[in-house]
Amino acid sequence: MSDVSAIKNLVQRHIALKQEIAKVIVGQTEVIDQILLSIYTGGHSLLIGVPGLAKTLMVNTIAKTLGLDFKRIQFTPDLMPSDILGSEVLDQNRQFKFIKGPIFANIILADEINRTPPKTQAALLEAMQERAVTIAGQQHKLSLPYFVLATQNPIEQEGTYPLPEAQLDRFMFAIELKYPSIAEEIQVVKATTADETPVVNALFNASEILEVQHLVRRIPVPDNVIDYAVRLVDSTRPGLERASDFVKQYIDWGAGPRASQNLIMGAKAHAAINGKYSPDIEDVKAVAMGILRHRIIRNYKAEAEGITEMDIVNKLL
Repeated sequence: MSDVSAIKNLVQRHIALKQEIAKVIVGQTEVIDQILLSIYTGGHSLLIGVPGLAKTLMVNTIAKTLGLDFKRIQFTPDLMPSDILGSEVLDQNRQFKFIKGPIFANIILADEINRTPPKTQAALLEAMQERAVTIAGQQHKLSLPYFVLATQNPIEQEGTYPLPEAQLDRFMFAIELKYPSIAEEIQVVKATTADETPVVNALFNASEILEVQHLVRRIPVPDNVIDYAVRLVDSTRPGLERASDFVKQYIDWGAGPRASQNLIMGAKAHAAINGKYSPDIEDVKAVAMGILRHRIIRNYKAEAEGITEMDIVNKLL
């Protein structure tokens, strides 16, 4: 199949996938789009939202429709790295045998990732970056596609360990979940209080998702689009002479090169699901908020004046 017909096919399958997910999840179309974009590009996502917004159900449903193996890890203050990665045990023959932990799945939901100490957070990060884990000096490869979706609760700060900036940078998207509209909430209540369980079908499998990831990488990008993406990221860095007064005034640290890479990958995938054979500047803008928001560190002046990361990204766009 040529890349042109593969993109046409992807558009159809993406629409079908969203219809399948909508059997269970009401609304949240932007959130689902961003999660799917990160799967199509091989990135990871951080979901930020208050409890009860169906984050776990959403990830579980997406995993089912993609035909992928799904595991949920509840992060707690006493969780140890071996609880995630697995450990070596002695079998009857007095030989060490490796018992795999829950990290060995295609989609991992790291629930409330900021509830666990940095040592345990770090165990997840090797897997995210290297697609492998090291136990007792042995490296174990994870099966592809591999995708981490972490959730963070923004309102409870008691007993939490906020993710360091270097770790936040590993996430392609930071996705904010908002409360549903009244009409959507009525639909949710009707669906969840009746005696019917919707059945979702798997529309993809692991090898087809890997094909989509390769297809997205093959999409050509015009030089002016790459130039725009890099300049946009560059404009967030206050330490540079060419930085604007606004950026110097309100930002402590800007985004790194990984943001530029993610903007281009995200723009490619965004173009593909909209039936375009090459991304333009509008595609970069469409994914910029989710990719830049968690990579900008505001200073005390921005916090004092109530200027959010979203305000800053909108101003730069």
